[in-house]
Amino acid sequence: MPSLTLPAAGEALWESVAPLLPGFTVEIVPEIDSTNTELMRRARAGQLEPVLLVAERQTAGRGRLGRQWDSVAQQDGAALTFSLGLELTPADWSGLSLAVGLAVAEALHPDIQIKWPNDLWYQGRKLAGILIETATVGTQRYAVIGVGINLSPRPAEGLRTPPAWLQELQPQWTAGDVLARVVRPLVLRVQQCCAQGFGGLREAYHARDYFYGKDVVCTDGMAGQARGVDAKGALLVLTDAGLQKISSSEVSVRAQA
Repeated sequence: MPSLTLPAAGEALWESVAPLLPGFTVEIVPEIDSTNTELMRRARAGQLEPVLLVAERQTAGRGRLGRQWDSVAQQDGAALTFSLGLELTPADWSGLSLAVGLAVAEALHPDIQIKWPNDLWYQGRKLAGILIETATVGTQRYAVIGVGINLSPRPAEGLRTPPAWLQELQPQWTAGDVLARVVRPLVLRVQQCCAQGFGGLREAYHARDYFYGKDVVCTDGMAGQARGVDAKGALLVLTDAGLQKISSSEVSVRAQA
């Protein structure tokens, strides 16, 4: 695939996604505090149109459990950060973050795995993170799906495990290339999950499940062997007390050494 600049990628993305999301727009900015924060601000102000907001750098990026995801200290092009905002009316929101992770992993490389509930890993190291937030405005509910992907090496200070980066797998890919590959499949998976629920994606998820079959320990004290996820996206752990479910994203899970 030829390398794309971000502006060129934005134009191509609009052409591919607009038929799926009427009124869809693409915005690319050189710097912002957080793409998720900005789209949540807009939603609370009543701006509920479907939009993809891409930032070359974030100054106050956020991850799960309030963790910081900051791309300011990196050289240009070292990370891709974007948020997709759209109205959603699923019968069940369960499993949506897993469907997003599956879509991104499938679009990028066969060797990328999903670490429950919302990270992408390569060779036991974090490659990308996902953060989904929602805002209710009147009778409408707006979802903001944030994705951050390491493209080239980034600092590892303060991290338990050094991060992975996509150019380990695809050295020639730029941020524009990745956007061109990821966004349309992401929209399609989100629409599929909303229409049919997560259950139909379980088999595809299990094929990329980083934890499957591993001994794991959870921050709530549970320990056992990971056995995939159920039809609602809850993590299944076989413990001495039997098969247990973890559905709260407030619980962190890690593989035992």
